[in-house]
Amino acid sequence: MVTNTSGKKKTAVARATVREGEGRVRINSQPVELVEPEQARLKMLEPFRIAGEDLRDGVDIDIDVEGGGFSGQADAARTAIARGLVQHLGDAELRDAYMSFDRTLLVNDVRQSEPKKWGGPGARARYQKSYR
Repeated sequence: MVTNTSGKKKTAVARATVREGEGRVRINSQPVELVEPEQARLKMLEPFRIAGEDLRDGVDIDIDVEGGGFSGQADAARTAIARGLVQHLGDAELRDAYMSFDRTLLVNDVRQSEPKKWGGPGARARYQKSYR
């Protein structure tokens, strides 16, 4: 059985494919152990730490991530992995464990950066003015 899921964070989009296997997790066709920086790798593997490492041995996960920076990609991949595991296993207890730990494991973060507007250097900041 093959399960396809996705996760988003800012402009990063991760698409995950979960299938029966021997515990391989690949990010953009590269083993997850090679992902740098380490902080991003730990973020991506969080769903396995919550569910238990023995769960990882039964599934292979392939993830394609694009857009955003390394942190946004890590969060998107994390959501895609967690959703994939819940959907593939059909486990309500696992879903509840993820929700009680952190809701963003199963729900996309919809926040986006506000567009820059005229009259200032950013979205809200304005250029200063002086009369004397």
